Amino acid sequence: MKVVVAVDASEESLRALAWALDNVIGRRRAGGVSVVVLHAQHGADHFVYPVAAHGIGLAVAYAPTSAIESMRKAQEEISRKVVSRALDVCKQREVNAMGAIVEGDAKEAICQAVEEMHADMLVLGSRGLGKIKRAFLGSVSDYLVHHACCPVLVVKPTKPHDK
Repeated sequence: MKVVVAVDASEESLRALAWALDNVIGRRRAGGVSVVVLHAQHGADHFVYPVAAHGIGLAVAYAPTSAIESMRKAQEEISRKVVSRALDVCKQREVNAMGAIVEGDAKEAICQAVEEMHADMLVLGSRGLGKIKRAFLGSVSDYLVHHACCPVLVVKPTKPHDK
């Protein structure tokens, strides 16, 4: 069984990882479970936005190549730290795990990755957004529940947040 746990820098994702290690993987140790800690990082183009310019309507602001490369390197470092932190949680619980980083919009990148990895289960945390914020911001967990090729387990926050 291959269990993919999607993580980001949030406490909710680390809580989901701990829950999965204790409740899914911990019970199947003898059963040959493989664990993949997966992080989706935004592409550098995520930081280039259309802008309105006086007199010319809509335009696109481009960042210099050096700025994009600097952003990419910073993002890669952040992604490595996120995955490393999650792998430390696995190590503390004596669970061997692999780390993986994919690039793109989290919803689509995770969805594609679990399909390519032939995952048997995807586990991720939920920020516990209210209905209005979820409608405006979108919900990664909601998207994955409806589009991932495998069962998705969403670990809810311990208590509702005032969001």
